[in-house]
Amino acid sequence: MIQCKQNCDPQLASPEKHLVKKISETVLTDHKVQDGDVSFIFGSDELLASLKKEFFQQDHWTDVIAFRLNDYKETHVEGEIYISLPRAKENAEEFGESFEKEVARLIVHGTLHLLGFEDKTEKQKDTMRKTEEKYLNLVDWELLFGE
Repeated sequence: MIQCKQNCDPQLASPEKHLVKKISETVLTDHKVQDGDVSFIFGSDELLASLKKEFFQQDHWTDVIAFRLNDYKETHVEGEIYISLPRAKENAEEFGESFEKEVARLIVHGTLHLLGFEDKTEKQKDTMRKTEEKYLNLVDWELLFGE
């Protein structure tokens, strides 16, 4: 069974929990994961920047950070995915996408990282983008923030 927990900065609108779970679950089950515990934390630019600095020694804004909490060899996936909602909003405007679709993309992106996908090289980034699009076409993200 795949468990998804969710926390959101109270100053920000929180995505619909059942849709966050459905999006992540779609990615995980498609990769044959049947057992997992994934926590989503939706927060501010400052939260993610502090994590980026602390864990990656990089001082800049970022939209998503994923931490796999157990070994990638294990069939049980345990991890945390941090998403900056203000960064997602800015990205959506920059790329001409809806805010809901951009947040869904980040949910997919973070989940893929928990599965071991990387995006350090151009080839990896291309694979990641194509895989994100595949899942965005499979899931209902339109009402991610309600009606």
